[in-house]
Amino acid sequence: MEDIFTLIELANEEEDASDLLEEALSMEKDFTKSLETMLLETLLSEEYDANNAIISLHSGAGGTEAQDWVQMLYRMYLRWAEKRGFKTETLDYLDGDEAGIKSVTVLVSGLNAYGYLKAEKGVHRLVRISPFDSSGRRHTSFASLDVMPELPDDIQIDINPEDLKVDTYRASGAGGQHINKTESAIRITHIPTGIVVSCQNERSQHKNRDTAMKMLYAKLLELKEQAHKDKIEDLKGEQLDIGWGSQIRSYVFHPYSMVKDHRTLTETGNVTAVMDGELDQFIHAYLKEQAKGKKE
Repeated sequence: MEDIFTLIELANEEEDASDLLEEALSMEKDFTKSLETMLLETLLSEEYDANNAIISLHSGAGGTEAQDWVQMLYRMYLRWAEKRGFKTETLDYLDGDEAGIKSVTVLVSGLNAYGYLKAEKGVHRLVRISPFDSSGRRHTSFASLDVMPELPDDIQIDINPEDLKVDTYRASGAGGQHINKTESAIRITHIPTGIVVSCQNERSQHKNRDTAMKMLYAKLLELKEQAHKDKIEDLKGEQLDIGWGSQIRSYVFHPYSMVKDHRTLTETGNVTAVMDGELDQFIHAYLKEQAKGKKE
């Protein structure tokens, strides 16, 4: 900021300050962006905000259209992570019946990945002319995004082994030559809460089980904190309807272009940029809103 003020003083002394003005404006733009980033990082002060994030997308109301919507969101979050320099690893992937993806789980690795992505948790609604409808009618589809932090290896939660149902199955989707040859994929159901986690990205069933258990720990810990319960045994599952009335954000492709967050009322008409990973305006607005609520 001092450099910018010095440049302004120099510009005031010059008769022709057009070059200095242009430089000062450019520096001011970079300064504002850096300040915004610093301010946001100060908001990420909760226990697991600095951790990697595990995100899970699930198709909701809308059939094939909703499964295609999951694939679009999957690409959107991969692009967002790439722009931020975060690494991504697909842990589980279930193809749609005709097109798209029924569900997908991704590990996003990078500083504050969970702190940022927790702003995206909820139901996402799409309105567009369906490419799967020969009559060219407008369709509304829903997909849910769940987000949890990747926990350190030293965090353990006491779980009764009798409360776990473990299934093995053959992996599907992109993955390599071992796909569909061995039952290396793991699905674990925590019976009391109904939480289901699965992993199929590793060749080893043992490694897939370890990853799935880490996901289960994170999910149970999150549920435990939300319910303010002391024991895992006291938890009950809560099923959120992936449909009308529960969406956090709407993406309208037709009859007009608009992405609107219903929690912060942040909106933009540039749907293409959002679907290409430009999500920071929504994430920033949510984090600021949350910080404001805590102060009050």
